[in-house]
Amino acid sequence: MDGILLPLIGTIIGLIIGFVIAKVLEKSKASQIIARAKKQAGGIIRDANKTAKTTLKEARIEAEGLKKDKILQAKERFIELKSEHEKHIQKREGKIVEAEKRIREKESRVSQELDKNKKLNAALAEKESSFNYKLDFLEKRKTETEKLHKKQVQQLEVISGLSADDAKEELIKSLKDEAKTEAMAFIQESLEEAKLTAQQEAKKVILSTIQRVGVEQTVENCVSVFNLESDDVKGRIIGREGRNIRALEAATGVEIIVDDTPEAIILSCFDPVRREVARLSLHKLVTDGRIHPARIEEIVAKTRKSIEQEMIDVGKRTVIDLGIHGLHPELIKVVGRMKYRSSYGQNLLQHSREVANLCAIMAAELGLNAKVAKRAGLLHDIGKVPETESELPHALLGMEWAKKYGEKADVCNAIGAHHDEIEMTSLISPIIQVCDAISGARPGARRQVLDSYIQRLKDLEEIAFGFTGVQKAYAIQAGRELRVIVESGKVNDTKAAELSFSISQKIQNDMTYPGQVRVTVIRETRSVNIAK
Repeated sequence: MDGILLPLIGTIIGLIIGFVIAKVLEKSKASQIIARAKKQAGGIIRDANKTAKTTLKEARIEAEGLKKDKILQAKERFIELKSEHEKHIQKREGKIVEAEKRIREKESRVSQELDKNKKLNAALAEKESSFNYKLDFLEKRKTETEKLHKKQVQQLEVISGLSADDAKEELIKSLKDEAKTEAMAFIQESLEEAKLTAQQEAKKVILSTIQRVGVEQTVENCVSVFNLESDDVKGRIIGREGRNIRALEAATGVEIIVDDTPEAIILSCFDPVRREVARLSLHKLVTDGRIHPARIEEIVAKTRKSIEQEMIDVGKRTVIDLGIHGLHPELIKVVGRMKYRSSYGQNLLQHSREVANLCAIMAAELGLNAKVAKRAGLLHDIGKVPETESELPHALLGMEWAKKYGEKADVCNAIGAHHDEIEMTSLISPIIQVCDAISGARPGARRQVLDSYIQRLKDLEEIAFGFTGVQKAYAIQAGRELRVIVESGKVNDTKAAELSFSISQKIQNDMTYPGQVRVTVIRETRSVNIAK
């Protein structure tokens, strides 16, 4: 037993001793570790202190730099604000100075106005004083005049043996008789003047209508000239043994004259439609170059169709331009045919358009239906363009056409009566007659009145040259005005007025003319010097 316990106890003691030694060794090692740790910690702390000191120093330097930058920025901003403030102050000071200047100017003007008002008040007070003095003087004179008047009345009553009331009655009676006589004379003169005025007003309506319408007229002849590029074409138009020209004359009914006239062929025919067909056909043939009888007949047929279509188009454009509605297509075609007709050298379509416009204006002036008048004016000469010859006068033929194609009775009567071949039954009829005469008699409209119109203008100028001091004279506005230029050295302003009156009286007494003629005398003074 003891043998077993001893080794066990020794083992336990050994373990205890080993444990103690292990603890002692562990403690010693721990002390060394702690010492090393403290040493490392001290080094770290020293390093940290050094780093902190360096960082703190750098932070202070950086802070100083930032501080300086901010201070500089603040100073710059302050300077900018100060500059802006100074500019604002200067601007306000400038406005204040301008305002002060305006105020001083206003004060100056006010002072001037006050001075002026003071002077005016003083002058007004002086005038008032003078007026009061004159008023008192007039009152005294009035009183004296009344006394003298009463005295004179008393003396007249004594001389005449009548009282003032009796004298008034006698005077009133004599004045009544005289007034009745003058009133009767005035009534008679008024009646005569009214008759003259009625005629003058009618003339004014006609004249104003004529002056408001002016249309260019085309003078048509019985001959048209077809121009050629060269005379070589003439031989091709004539053809072999004249077969081409004979075929052209037979197809168109126009006489074609080929003579020595350079680069031209003359087309002669009384019918403008035929002449136009021949002219257009020749143009197409010469342009195409193929000229032979078969080609001529083909071209003439096509041209005649195109002319008929053009007549319809012209008629449509005419009625549209004039604002006429509901016209029968056949009448529209007849209106288009008038483009190729002339009357005494005056184009019939242009004449009819002019008459239509004149009728509309005159009917409006007289309070009648302007549309009906315009319609009748356009159609009044349709009897002049029949496709076949007729024995009826053109007015009656036109009236029959108008009735046939549904025109109103007023229009038909105006067409038939515009040459007094039937009785007029409406107020539109005399208007058509008058406007037809106006259009035909207008200066330059027809050939037979052109010479007399030119002679009248020459006579106007000759009358002006018959007076002393006239330098130049011009008849203008179709003879409605005579403009006279006089020499300023021979004719003064007063004589210029007398000269205008004298010339107008001589024209009125010596000449026959439609409407009225205005005489304008012009006198001017010119001063001319030359700088050398």
